[in-house]
Amino acid sequence: MEMFFSFVVPVFNRPGEIRELMESLASQTYSAPFEVVIVEDGSSIPSDEVIQEFSDRLQVSYFKKKNTGPGDSRNYGMHRAQGEYFILVDSDCILPAGYLEQVARFLSQNPLDCFGGADDAHPSFNPMQQAISYTMTSMLTTGGIRGKAGVAEKFQPRSFNMGISKAAFENSGGFGNIHPGEDPDLSLRLKKSGFSIGFIPGATVYHKRRINFRSFYRQVHKFGLTRPILNRWHPGSARITYWFPAFFLMGFIVAVLLPVFFKGPQAWALLILFGSYLSVVAVGAGLKSGSIKAALLAPLALLVQYGGYGLGFLKSAFLLTFSKKKPEVLMPGLFFKP
Repeated sequence: MEMFFSFVVPVFNRPGEIRELMESLASQTYSAPFEVVIVEDGSSIPSDEVIQEFSDRLQVSYFKKKNTGPGDSRNYGMHRAQGEYFILVDSDCILPAGYLEQVARFLSQNPLDCFGGADDAHPSFNPMQQAISYTMTSMLTTGGIRGKAGVAEKFQPRSFNMGISKAAFENSGGFGNIHPGEDPDLSLRLKKSGFSIGFIPGATVYHKRRINFRSFYRQVHKFGLTRPILNRWHPGSARITYWFPAFFLMGFIVAVLLPVFFKGPQAWALLILFGSYLSVVAVGAGLKSGSIKAALLAPLALLVQYGGYGLGFLKSAFLLTFSKKKPEVLMPGLFFKP
């Protein structure tokens, strides 16, 4: 008997995005029925018309609620979904036609309580999206921690491409009120409870990320703020690699300042090293995307990524180390009120 899946998608003021996602869901090659649960998270620009367009092609449930954040909205949708598995994707994702078929085939042979896959850039994405996707997913930049087969044993599914069994959801209570960071928090709680977590190699989504460098900086800065909190909540989960963006940022600042205060070729050595690394990233992004513009934007995207995350990480680590206040008090902007 085929498994029954429920896609659960929170939406906030993005009917254009949800249309692309719905089109990709309607194109799935999976032979059995599945449902799509759309949760409008306090949007002032609803997606009613878009949902109606797909009512004859997809089994869709559409809910509206006040704005309480993506984690709580996913919980809201999962409470109302009918599937054996809930698959969580963001509204700015596009799924390959064989996505659900890949997931079902893998789970039939390797049952999991929680799973996820990688994210990638579609060839149709613009150069900015291609560049940011590369710096967020490449082995050269993040070590592939967002989902590559080589690091599957350390994999923490992300909510733009994450599945969870009904039993695991009911046992854990779903996502907490922190954002971002609600997805690794849930993964770590499930692991502590003995639930199985895994990586599905073929379950890749195209993550569009409609952002510019300013919004990208804000996003990764919050990622950096969140990680020390998760490290405190989940002792033993911290890794030295989480410090790498902060080390990179501090080293880059030193490399830029050395030629200002010291003379001679030795003063330029560190800056040349950083420049070489950024050049390699540019070449990698260009080869991956086939775009010269993406190649030129990739080093800038990486500096924004490491700078935003590194500063956020250092700030959060400092506050948590030298203050007795709870994270919710120190950084209230990371927490939604249900």
